[in-house]
Amino acid sequence: MRTVMEVNNVTKIYSAGKKKGGSDLLVLSNVSFSIEQGEFVSVIGPSGCGKSTLLKLISGLIPKTSGYVNISPSPNNIERNDIGFVFQDAVLLPWYTALENASFPFEIMFGKKVAKERRSEIERLFAIAGLTGFEDAYPHELSGGMKQRVSIVRALSYDPQVLLMDEPFGAIDAITRESLNNVLLDIWSKTGKTIIFVTHDIAEAIYLSDRVIVMGRNPGRIIETIHIPLDRPRNDDTKLSNEFYGLAKKAKSLLELRDEA
Repeated sequence: MRTVMEVNNVTKIYSAGKKKGGSDLLVLSNVSFSIEQGEFVSVIGPSGCGKSTLLKLISGLIPKTSGYVNISPSPNNIERNDIGFVFQDAVLLPWYTALENASFPFEIMFGKKVAKERRSEIERLFAIAGLTGFEDAYPHELSGGMKQRVSIVRALSYDPQVLLMDEPFGAIDAITRESLNNVLLDIWSKTGKTIIFVTHDIAEAIYLSDRVIVMGRNPGRIIETIHIPLDRPRNDDTKLSNEFYGLAKKAKSLLELRDEA
């Protein structure tokens, strides 16, 4: 497999500027890792360790202080269609239908005419996400889980290489969350996308991922990367295995020792 992304010595410092008595805040320090094409990689860590900041730096939403992010085949130049971003909240336009919301980024980039021509592909993504029949529904007619599925399809609408996901299921109840994890794995397997997934949930990270990056804080940094050798496809039995338990225990122990790492 080819390397699709390299993050090399990325550091983020928020400057205090000329504020009296203020001091610069080191949020991320020399973060480095690479991602292979089609990998599913999760990032876990305590609140305040810079997980969400890392995704924003990768996407170019905020500037880096130092270091670089390469997304093949565009070294040192993040193209706008290289990355899809799924945020914690679905943030759907209330006056647009589900299908129109999912098509919106493509419409902004390439115009309404081209967006209409891509309708069949977006309908295919709707089918994979279990949204067939809800294309013409408005956001107020959708459950929280369905809104997040629409937001995932929206992020995939312009066929990005890499999908960044910032705790997309954090505000959803546990049972629906488990269902959405399986929906996401189905989308991932059928689209072949590279995914970086931020979560606080250790079990979720292990269940979804090929690798789990464990971060510590003060400053935000990578403590260790855990490889997840669990067989795919995964199901409820996966979570009951001794191997799954061992991986979860290892991740938990790393997080508990984070301040000493």
